[in-house]
Amino acid sequence: MASLIIIGSGFSSLSAACYLAKQGYKVKVYEKNDYLGGRARQLKRDGFTFDMGPTFYWMPDVFESFFNDFDKQVCDYYTLKKLSPAYRVYFENQSHIDIEDNKEAILKTFERYEKGSSKRLNKFLNEAESNYKLAIQNLVYQPGENLLEIVNLKTASKLNLFIKTIRQDVYKVVKHPHLRKILEFPVLFLGAKPKNTPAFYNFMNYADFVLGTWHPEGGMYKVVDALVNLGKSLGVTYYTNSEIQSITVSKTNKATGIVVGNKTIEADIVLSGADYAHTEQLLPKSYRQYSKNYWTKRTFAPSALLFYVGFNEKIPNVKHHTLFFDSDFEIHSKEIYDSKEWPSDPLFYASFPSITDTTVSPKDKEAGIFLIPLATGLTDTPELREKYFDILCSRLSKVTNTDIKSTVLFKESFCVNDFVKEYNSYGGNAYGLANTLFQTHILRPKLKSKKVSHLFFTGQLTVPGPGVPPAIISGNIVSKLIHKYHPTTPKTTRL
Repeated sequence: MASLIIIGSGFSSLSAACYLAKQGYKVKVYEKNDYLGGRARQLKRDGFTFDMGPTFYWMPDVFESFFNDFDKQVCDYYTLKKLSPAYRVYFENQSHIDIEDNKEAILKTFERYEKGSSKRLNKFLNEAESNYKLAIQNLVYQPGENLLEIVNLKTASKLNLFIKTIRQDVYKVVKHPHLRKILEFPVLFLGAKPKNTPAFYNFMNYADFVLGTWHPEGGMYKVVDALVNLGKSLGVTYYTNSEIQSITVSKTNKATGIVVGNKTIEADIVLSGADYAHTEQLLPKSYRQYSKNYWTKRTFAPSALLFYVGFNEKIPNVKHHTLFFDSDFEIHSKEIYDSKEWPSDPLFYASFPSITDTTVSPKDKEAGIFLIPLATGLTDTPELREKYFDILCSRLSKVTNTDIKSTVLFKESFCVNDFVKEYNSYGGNAYGLANTLFQTHILRPKLKSKKVSHLFFTGQLTVPGPGVPPAIISGNIVSKLIHKYHPTTPKTTRL
């Protein structure tokens, strides 16, 4: 039985571990922190529970497909609830729009704000559905080894959608500025500006408006628990508090294991789900595929300033997911990607999971999670964090007619310095590489090392891209790629 070591325990690593164990490999997962899940960690304090990483559960079919591959179902591990409304968006003057939990209601909402828009939106969503099905069936499960994986008769008709941008398409659908912002919102999950993101990615609008927004009871960490428990049932072994010092390479340019705590652990294959740029720093310089200059020139998804807040009372006028688009998106976007400075008037996202889930806060209290998208590489100080917390509280107080700061029991923050320290994240990025045209498919860092045999990568810096569902898919893809180049006798029917 071939032995395989996985570095890191984010969603891509946990997914890969399950697939590889089923295929017959002896799998060991090593995590530097004292918990499993990577960015999908959990904070518990004074009866409150917070998801510190992902909070949106989109593309439920991807999760179901994953568990089906092991003759399991999502409901075997956690309970899902579809959110209604999916989320609320605040604009200037405290006006807001609720996005309901079904397409028909959303079409009516758009029609109320702009006559005739529902027909155009319906046509847009039909195309988005076509793109979604094409992406899931033909594109996102490809390993990015060559262009022919995605160029075929089915995709040829869509090539124009990689030249056009999301913004160009959205602006044809609606004119109302609020509706435009809502249609551009899902692009934030791809980590890029709408004007730089290929129109093909409008399939995220289908995921949003048609597949809906869900919540696992107990929080997103329940998904981590599910993947870990599945892995254990398949024979995967997990090690925490195990920071990797280096990857060992033989004289024949073959990965032979890792060094942890000054101890060498040998393996036939090494797979890293840790930050790609950091992983290559664990190799001798001559074995690194990508230079410092390469990473400097990439377009990274934003970093973030996050707050986890316990409130001593329920917060009015907000929903489980609440977006504050009450400031200028263009200015904030330029400050993230162009001038790379702290935002002057930031947009932000707030999650109040205790509205839906009574298990995440004490009775009659509220758990709040806040996120401000930021440029990577910013100077991060306690004073700046406090400044932006005051900004959030002031904006939230206006829409709730409440002195928000007086209701705060405690708060904890997480920002650029923490992304670097806790996750070895390049520049403190939160989501990996943005899905721009020139960072799609074969133009992303490779799953298979070009310089070291038996060394592979997975996760948000490689294919298919950022987000929880893509990370789970990335684990699937790399497991097949490993089996292609280094087959082993499967325990059960090969996937």
